[in-house]
Amino acid sequence: MDYSNLNDEALILLITRAQPKALQELYHRYHRLVFSLALNLVGDRAAAEEITLDVFLKVWHKVDTYRPERAKVSSWLTTIARHRAIDVLRQQRTRLNGHRVGWNDQLWHIPSTRHNPEEVTGLALRRERIHQAVAQLPPEQQEALALAFFSGYTHREIAEKLATPLGTIKTRLRLALQKLREILDDEKLD
Repeated sequence: MDYSNLNDEALILLITRAQPKALQELYHRYHRLVFSLALNLVGDRAAAEEITLDVFLKVWHKVDTYRPERAKVSSWLTTIARHRAIDVLRQQRTRLNGHRVGWNDQLWHIPSTRHNPEEVTGLALRRERIHQAVAQLPPEQQEALALAFFSGYTHREIAEKLATPLGTIKTRLRLALQKLREILDDEKLD
């Protein structure tokens, strides 16, 4: 069976029947998107790789939680990734708050804002607000944004991947960015 010709919902159905090649195809389609989202949220490649694996492991074990009437498969995957990334950030914050530094360590340790729990949490919350704003966009604009900003595709590559005219892709991205500015300006995002 050629899994690459199946749509996402068909792959999910095969995963419910414990078909590992269906999961492999789903991973092939979406691992870059999931990884990019995780990396954007946690800012660490190793953690993002682990989150990506966790997402697809969860798909394998909890595939019955997917509800096609509520979201597309790609949206479901990014939601799982976002929740897992937030969990990782919370764990990091707890670890950092629980770490006791000795006197000698304090003499030589210069605090990094990168490891400041309040800033890490604030950054995660800002990113979550942005993702909520993106969720308000039409699906075709979300897809174009994800491919452009999270997966690093050029406008031409997006047009080819989606079999859509280049001008349409540029319009989708422009409208999406305008709408995001409106939404986020209304929320007075820092």
